[in-house]
Amino acid sequence: MDLALLFTIFIASILCFLIFGYVKPKRNVVPEATGSWPIIGHLHLLAGSQVPHQLLGSMADKFGSIFIIKLGVRRVLVVNSYEMARECLTTNDRVFANRPKALVSELMGYNYANFGLAPYGPYWRHIRKIIVLELTSHHRRQMLADIRVSEVKSSIIDMYNTWVRNKGSSEMVMVDMKKWFGNLIVNIVARMMFGDYFSSGEQTNDQFLKAIRRFIDMLGVFVPSDVVPWLRWLDLGGYEKMMKKTAIEMDEVFNGWLEDHRKKINSTSTPHVDDDSKEQPVFMAALLSRVQEEVKEELYGFNTDDIVKATCLAIFSAATDTTIVTLTWALALLINNPLVLKRAQKELESHVGRERKVEESDMNNLVYLQAIIKETMRLYPAAPLSVPHESTEDCRVGGYTVPKGTQLWVNIWKIHHDPQIWPDPFEFQPDRFLTSHKEIDVKGRHFELIPFGSGRRICMGMSIALEVVQLILANIIHGFEFQNPSNEPIDMTESPGLVNHKASPLELLVAPRLAPDVYGILT
Repeated sequence: MDLALLFTIFIASILCFLIFGYVKPKRNVVPEATGSWPIIGHLHLLAGSQVPHQLLGSMADKFGSIFIIKLGVRRVLVVNSYEMARECLTTNDRVFANRPKALVSELMGYNYANFGLAPYGPYWRHIRKIIVLELTSHHRRQMLADIRVSEVKSSIIDMYNTWVRNKGSSEMVMVDMKKWFGNLIVNIVARMMFGDYFSSGEQTNDQFLKAIRRFIDMLGVFVPSDVVPWLRWLDLGGYEKMMKKTAIEMDEVFNGWLEDHRKKINSTSTPHVDDDSKEQPVFMAALLSRVQEEVKEELYGFNTDDIVKATCLAIFSAATDTTIVTLTWALALLINNPLVLKRAQKELESHVGRERKVEESDMNNLVYLQAIIKETMRLYPAAPLSVPHESTEDCRVGGYTVPKGTQLWVNIWKIHHDPQIWPDPFEFQPDRFLTSHKEIDVKGRHFELIPFGSGRRICMGMSIALEVVQLILANIIHGFEFQNPSNEPIDMTESPGLVNHKASPLELLVAPRLAPDVYGILT
């Protein structure tokens, strides 16, 4: 072969390499849902009357179990099947462990010091470790058991006394159970975290709870400047103004608690113990001590006070709202299904009897009650759409390429209503967890049922929440009869937002079903 031909082949090879060698193969991209508008993308669809998790579930029926929607400049991967959820939160768990930047996280989360909204990294891991040690470990939960038990007992006595004061010829009184659950849960969480009672009706407390409610609402709102950043200066909808005002209101209350515990730390050698609570651990004090000792501002860029307040805000808001809604949905479902309620009461009578109250040691025997709670969390997960994740690098999901910076929403509600997994998915059937789905639990290992999420960002308060829900639900259906004042079924309409609230109150007629001494009433 002559030199000219060799030279021609050489040059041609270089040209082919330059032309084709640097051309990346076309990526297998995730299908995008139709209906996108210029600039805002699919945001207009989420502004309708249908709650987002149901809307996205309907879109999954059309576009498949995995698809992309656009929210302004952001791309969101919506996952609607347990197989895809498992792939995202196991194989790609580290990639999707991040949280997207958002106005609420900046303005109301102490500039991302809130560990629930913080980016994935050393700071998040450090705070998570402290929370496990000081609040959610088995040892700590055992130490906090007396708070749970005493608050439930006190609230049961209050309900009995309300019945005594207000009963008429019908022998039943009206109680807003949604409100009753709210007062009880807030007191349990406040005592665990701050060592303080939280009486409703006091102006400061009520204002604080309203501020917390707005914070949670803001977490579930689609803020225009989050999806189209250059709109921030306009503050469309007034979200930034509202967030700043609410952040100040919450911060004032947290500052008060923080200063109280700082004084106690300076005056005692056991800073994480509240002298007035029979040696019960107080989380805020323990957290403050650990952060002062372990967390250096120069490492993470947050001061000690902001870390403590942001962490307490994350836990208080998550622990109260989600537990309240789960109890509300559970009782509403039982009222709409009286045969299930009667069976649960028979189980309680079999294992507890009618001569004493329900205790935490009874819980392992109440398998039907546990099935009711699982079925409630399946039908009405407290967070029907997962808190958004964000990919930190390119990855593959379901054979598709997902670029770095893509948000991930796991449609937990859609997974929980998949007819291929759950026969009659919209029916309340606790028995499924005693038979065909007996082995499935809610602890993040079975992706068919993930009310607490899964992976690195799984809800850290899962164990405490389950203990509290079981204890309260068992006590109220053991201790009281409930009737719907209307001949119509309980309204089960859901509210839009990050947390799946029942849209209307749960007002029920209530009467005791046990002897007065069981409630602690001396006659």
